[in-house]
Amino acid sequence: MKKLIILSFLMLTASLTFSQSKTEWPELKSFHSVMAQTYHPSEEGNLKPIKERAGELVEKAEALQKSKIPAEHNNDKIKSAVDRLVTGSKELKTMVDKKESDEAITKNLSALHDTFHEIVGLCQKDDGHGHEEEHGHDSHENHQH
Repeated sequence: MKKLIILSFLMLTASLTFSQSKTEWPELKSFHSVMAQTYHPSEEGNLKPIKERAGELVEKAEALQKSKIPAEHNNDKIKSAVDRLVTGSKELKTMVDKKESDEAITKNLSALHDTFHEIVGLCQKDDGHGHEEEHGHDSHENHQH
């Protein structure tokens, strides 16, 4: 119960900071929706959501890659991170399809989650919201799930 309360607090705090971005990027929000619904259960050892939705995660990552990046975020760091998100999503889907170990899938999903947060952090930095400095937490705690 304590974990749930802490997670809920972090999600609320993060949702406020994530929504501070002045620019809308619908494809990033769409990817985030699937990431949140698959990553958080994995933290509790439930890999069923990611195993069922790995293909959807690839689709959302590819849609993000093909989308028009908002002008203030259109830079090489963002593009590189989005490319890694696509590559990582495809690798994760392959792992799921091959029925690799839960440990390997969890590790890959966690790395993909970190890449997603890198993108969010870069977008917030570009918007002048210096996240880490502003909130004094690591990047994982500063983003909505």
